Amino acid sequence: MTEKREYRMEELARLAGVTVRTLRFYRERKLIPPPRREGRIAWYDDHHLARLHTISALLERGHTLSGIAELADALDHGRDVADLLGVGAPTEEEPVRLTPEELAARFEGEVTAENLAAALDLGYLGTDGDEIVHISRRLLDVSSALVREGIPLAEVLQAGKRVREHVDALAEMFADLVLRHTGEEDLQRLRPLARSVVEAELSLALDRRLRKQ
Repeated sequence: MTEKREYRMEELARLAGVTVRTLRFYRERKLIPPPRREGRIAWYDDHHLARLHTISALLERGHTLSGIAELADALDHGRDVADLLGVGAPTEEEPVRLTPEELAARFEGEVTAENLAAALDLGYLGTDGDEIVHISRRLLDVSSALVREGIPLAEVLQAGKRVREHVDALAEMFADLVLRHTGEEDLQRLRPLARSVVEAELSLALDRRLRKQ
């Protein structure tokens, strides 16, 4: 197990590449969590160091301190990754771990407090210490590709919410069909059939839509 390191204010500022005055300012603005107090001594740890690196990276990308404070607040109140993924729950999706600055790089200029809160509420994102976990690499790749095509992230997330409502109904329908005629143990085994039906029907629906053009 990695031993938890702690730092005095001067050492933390030096490691983070900021001045002690800047560190105090960040603390006053609640951009970093309060330190552990031992008498009159304030002790900081690697969580504070990672947050300071994130602040510096986001500032370089043009985010304001007010915007970073809102992002930090959204992350601090986000769902824990264990709650998001579920312990031992079956899934075919591959979660992706990201730092906040890596997430900002994926969605250049679109990572706002509002969009982050929407993604957290939708269950796309969870938090694990200083890391963000996206529930699905496929959804992450598709949503970032749509943003690169010029579609605002807010609208991508809104569309994702609508898709979620439809696919929840489809999953319920397929589960009811299977369970009426087989057993619970067959539901996991037969799930690729449900995916194939949905993919084929969506492809045909897009064909019909394109023919209308």
